[in-house]
Amino acid sequence: MRGAVSPFAGYVCRSCAASTRNLRTSLRVRLASSLVDPKSTNFSAFFFDNHRWSALPRNGAASPHRPSSPPARGHSIDAVYSPAAETSVRSFREAEVLTPRRLAKIYVQLSKSSLTVLVVLTAMSGVALSPLPTTVPVLLSTALGTALCSASANAFNQIQEVPYDAQMARTRNRPLVRRAISPLHATGFAVATGVAGPALLWTMVNPTTAILGAANIALYAGAYTYLKRKSIVNTWVGSVVGGIPPLMGWTACGGSLLPSSTQSFELVLPSFMSSLSSLPTDLALADNPLAPLALFLLLYSWQFPHFNGLSHLVRESYAQAGYRMLCVLDPHKNATVALRHALLLVPATSLLMPLSGLTTWAFAITSLVPHAICIDAAYKFWKHGGEKQARKVFQHSLWYLPVLLGLMMFHKRGMDWGSWVGLGSHAVAEEDRGGLAETPSQPA
Repeated sequence: MRGAVSPFAGYVCRSCAASTRNLRTSLRVRLASSLVDPKSTNFSAFFFDNHRWSALPRNGAASPHRPSSPPARGHSIDAVYSPAAETSVRSFREAEVLTPRRLAKIYVQLSKSSLTVLVVLTAMSGVALSPLPTTVPVLLSTALGTALCSASANAFNQIQEVPYDAQMARTRNRPLVRRAISPLHATGFAVATGVAGPALLWTMVNPTTAILGAANIALYAGAYTYLKRKSIVNTWVGSVVGGIPPLMGWTACGGSLLPSSTQSFELVLPSFMSSLSSLPTDLALADNPLAPLALFLLLYSWQFPHFNGLSHLVRESYAQAGYRMLCVLDPHKNATVALRHALLLVPATSLLMPLSGLTTWAFAITSLVPHAICIDAAYKFWKHGGEKQARKVFQHSLWYLPVLLGLMMFHKRGMDWGSWVGLGSHAVAEEDRGGLAETPSQPA
């Protein structure tokens, strides 16, 4: 009979039951995926269309076309979520109004304030170590112009890297990523500072310093930013960028970068070899092109232990963002390059600085202590290649540069620090002259 039901209709074999369960699971997945809006959903839909995440429509009535089955794994705009886990629209923070104070803070973040301060300090080291005289207006203009150039380069860099900064934990809070400022506004800031910096250096300092500042903007915002996703050469280009600021400080005082018919390389040998030295007696007039070369090599080689140690710690973020960094492609070679330049810093500073006349030969001895500490850390990083060793290299690089610049300033040739506390040769000479003036004349 047609209306009769077999008593075995409710029973199936085990293999058929398993096939039925798999069919039901795939059907649920397809039903859930069919709920996704076929139209492309932009990023703002996640913030302005929060009603689409609710289990009930806006009018509060149950939606007849929604399935009662639990949602499949994965995320979709129209997926059914439990009201208990629903996040209210009121929990989202409203966008902040750009007051002058908040805008100034965003400008500071666009400029990468920590990096800009380091650039200005290294530029001022070139001014401080130069034997040539300068004035306060030139000093202040050099500092402000260098800061503007650095701010422009960093802002242009962030404008180009918004999609990649959003994928890295340490950069996803930057202003453009969190939409605290529009790209057009940020571009206006970058252009304004990029024009004002070289213009200030050109009018208040000299054209050479202005050209160096503009070249640094082009190298960092152009070549370095482009090469970060193309080749590991970006690290070497970035090191050149870091070596230019002390050259800007040197040229701000009127120093020359290249030898000429009037200025040539001069070697200041130790005292026991002073007869072979051809350095002029008046060091204030000695514009030795070897000095800016030594300053450049110091900042250039320092970049590698500093950055290679840091990049090893965040190599997963660089790989996620698609940056072609040496720490991602070849971690051992990354440590090798850090050790190589840690070793190169010894002749570049302990020998070249005294030979150029910037410091006395006592600097060659006192600088060996920070050199030895950093080389030891770089060697352990090269030998073991762990994050602990990489962190040590990075931490040592933070104090190494200011300590070395301080030692260079302390051992600057022609600087008599004892006269500042009344113990120098000038103070003794003044006392001698004073004593001669007070001595009564003897009768003939």
